[in-house]
Amino acid sequence: MKPTSTFLVLLFVTALQAFAASHPAPPKETTVKGRILTADGQPAEYIQVFLQDTRFGSQTNTAGEYQFNAPPGTYKLVVQSIVSHRIEKDIEIPDLNSFELEDLSVIENARQLGEVVVTGQFTPQSLQNSVYRVRTINRERISQSGATQLKGLLETELGIRFSNDLATGESDIQLMGMSGQNVKVLLNGIPIIDRGSNRQSLSQIDLNTIERVEIVEGPMSVQYGTDALAGVINLISKKGNLSGNPLTVSARIVEESVGNEYRFGDGEGTHNQHLGLTYRHQSGWFAETNATRNNFGGWAGENTGRAKEWKARDQLMGQVGTGYRTDKGEVWYRLSILDETIYGPGNVNELTGIATDKDFLTVRMTHQLQGRWNLNNNIWLSAMGSLQDYERKTQTTNYNTLTGDRRLSLAQSDQDVSTFDNLFGRITATNRFSDKISNQLGVEARTDKGSGDRIQGNPSISDYSLFVAAEWTPVKQLQIRPGLRFSKNSVYDAPPVIPSLNTKIVLGQRSDLRLSYAKGFRAPALRELYFWFFNANHAIKGNTDLKAEHSNSYSGSLTFRPVHAQNTRLNITLSGFYNHFKDLITTAVDVNEPDVYTYVNIDAHKTTGGSLEATLALTSLNIGVGYSQVGRYNRYTDESDTPDFDWSPELNANLTFRMEAVKATLGMVYKYTGRRPFHELTTIEGQTVINKAYIDEFHHADITATKVLTSFLNWQFGVKNLFDVTSIRNTSMLSGGHSSSGPMPLGFGRSWFTGLYFNF
Repeated sequence: MKPTSTFLVLLFVTALQAFAASHPAPPKETTVKGRILTADGQPAEYIQVFLQDTRFGSQTNTAGEYQFNAPPGTYKLVVQSIVSHRIEKDIEIPDLNSFELEDLSVIENARQLGEVVVTGQFTPQSLQNSVYRVRTINRERISQSGATQLKGLLETELGIRFSNDLATGESDIQLMGMSGQNVKVLLNGIPIIDRGSNRQSLSQIDLNTIERVEIVEGPMSVQYGTDALAGVINLISKKGNLSGNPLTVSARIVEESVGNEYRFGDGEGTHNQHLGLTYRHQSGWFAETNATRNNFGGWAGENTGRAKEWKARDQLMGQVGTGYRTDKGEVWYRLSILDETIYGPGNVNELTGIATDKDFLTVRMTHQLQGRWNLNNNIWLSAMGSLQDYERKTQTTNYNTLTGDRRLSLAQSDQDVSTFDNLFGRITATNRFSDKISNQLGVEARTDKGSGDRIQGNPSISDYSLFVAAEWTPVKQLQIRPGLRFSKNSVYDAPPVIPSLNTKIVLGQRSDLRLSYAKGFRAPALRELYFWFFNANHAIKGNTDLKAEHSNSYSGSLTFRPVHAQNTRLNITLSGFYNHFKDLITTAVDVNEPDVYTYVNIDAHKTTGGSLEATLALTSLNIGVGYSQVGRYNRYTDESDTPDFDWSPELNANLTFRMEAVKATLGMVYKYTGRRPFHELTTIEGQTVINKAYIDEFHHADITATKVLTSFLNWQFGVKNLFDVTSIRNTSMLSGGHSSSGPMPLGFGRSWFTGLYFNF
């Protein structure tokens, strides 16, 4: 059956299922209404409310209200809060059209209940009840960090590393010892396209519009398809609420030095300006618009000429959107536009007075349309679609410093335009048969296209998938979620079936065990298949014979809450993982052309490791500490007396202290990234040897202070990169291709910042 026909049949089956399940309830049912509040009187959002041992129930909306239909009779009402504490109350439902219960209160306060996650969930779910271990960075932490880009927010997270390419002005991420090509970046659940395997999109998102960041480690291929071997980073945007003031105005201005370089407003230093407007009508309609400018003046470092070690960057980001929200669901549309220029001025040739400048110009346009509907108490439908257009231009010019004349360079490969387009659609139907069994059926379609001087032809790749998952709770202490994904790709042989199995076991009132197995896969990127780049410094070509990467992955985590009082919380989590990859895609010398690099599959690769993390929350103080060890497979272990894995440690800590008397908050984050050893095959004095190299260790710390000036104005100031790190040693003896031997750039030294935040 053709993919299009399959897609239509699945839509038809989903529609039939939704219609059958949403058939009008029997006339004898009573509409039960109520409200759940927190201990401090705030609405408790997304709390499960149901009648025990029945299929009747619902969850609270943003106002803490719930509503469902049930036959008259005697029941036990169950309220499931964020930390799996249950409220059970015997109730009698009368034979009436409508019946309202008294307000119920859960012990958690609003801050804990805000930890509601959506990544990988059937419906919005409390963090503690998720079968996945999800790390969250909420709006409070984002604001407190003082970060203006996602890199600054994520780089102190355990298990995350960044690498920087000063030639292109871009950064890439690593998660659990795997590179960015294995990390899926999502915006509201929709994958963001990148021009290659690097995740440069992380630096092209307006952090001012992000409400929350959710990180799930480990393969999520059943739920999200290709590229999710290491995990997913889901960026959740702000949206209009059903309650509150109809008009919200937010503004931000941040000024930051770059090392010892700074000039107010523009040029030297970092400058961030943001303005956002949101209007909410009582009927449920809302509209929003945002505009942001990020300006980075670059950093000269040790350079004395025009060229800078870190390239200057100017970003203009705009966003408009509208939507409609009710208690039964929501639908919204958003258009985001990015215009970015990375400036690369060159040094002046003393003989000619001419400097060669190379700039990178990017325009990214993203349309998102999403909706979610609660058809009845047990059926949820969701749909999302996106159209993304990405264009990156390399523009090389010769600048005559004597006459001021500037002309385009005519040298080979000095001018280039690459375009990438992506069309994505996804529909899911979730059915809760009872409080013990739920299932989700989904269909997904994606098409990627590319063109440019460095891409052979005008290739197009289409992928169609069907995925199904179920969640079974045979007893209160056990959740089991199996899942399958079936895919068909137009270019390569995708794995026909991707399975996963996730479990959560409640060991006691204060401890949970999560165990999971998943098969992951990563499709060859369009750039890896069709890239073609030859000039004086590069000789790289794509490989259309690449296979899809796939992995078998195992992970587990044990969470223990030894202290769980109203004003004191202590959580401890011990976790571990093991990943075994086949057909890993990497770069290597072409066996037929020794001077050319290409993309190849290697037989095997492995990563393993574990972490220990603890968080302590007091009335005015939050403390978090973590330690991890990550092992990367040594592919030369069978050929030499070297260990199977090369291990590297990480240690991080964060502290937030709220001083209510003076309306101020003090925050600190620290991370130690240990030495990372690795083995390589190299030649010394004509002999082929296995050399043990390493990337050196370093420390990073930021300190921020926030002072409330008025009810709508905050002042923030602080210091970043406290240890003044600029680069670290890489003792690799390899060179050529994509190797990064020599000093590795990390930052531009210690910087100071201050900013004003307006929210009315």
